[in-house]
Amino acid sequence: MISSELQVPSDLKFISIIEDWLLGCLRLELAEWPDWPKWENRLRLVMVEAYSNVVRHAHQDKPHIPVLLKLDLHPDFLRLEVWDQGPGFDIDSYLPPTPDAQQEGGYGWLILNRLMDKVDYQAAARGNMNCLRLQVNLPTDLTRLSTSV
Repeated sequence: MISSELQVPSDLKFISIIEDWLLGCLRLELAEWPDWPKWENRLRLVMVEAYSNVVRHAHQDKPHIPVLLKLDLHPDFLRLEVWDQGPGFDIDSYLPPTPDAQQEGGYGWLILNRLMDKVDYQAAARGNMNCLRLQVNLPTDLTRLSTSV
């Protein structure tokens, strides 16, 4: 198992740093896996979507408010956590986009739920911080290949 944390300002110019952190940590354990390039793109999209939503919506372009990112890689799953200090998101009010609606927002939550096996959001999960937990199950062939994870 590996675990890592990164705290960054709420500014989209840090996206490449976030990508390098996430993918660099995972590459250490998963680079030899034949499906890694596909998963690398998938996880990059998930992290960029989650982080950019915090910057644009939760922290509303206030770069002085930090975002805390956590990564946990287990033998059979990978978990990402994105902690923010915004006002919180009312998940019960979410309406998924429909093909006939000309909806501008709401696609990020849909993308996260399509790419990850488990998506959980808790407003004020720890004090004044909200937590988005994203988890994906790893294939059994990876579990058999890797003894160090």
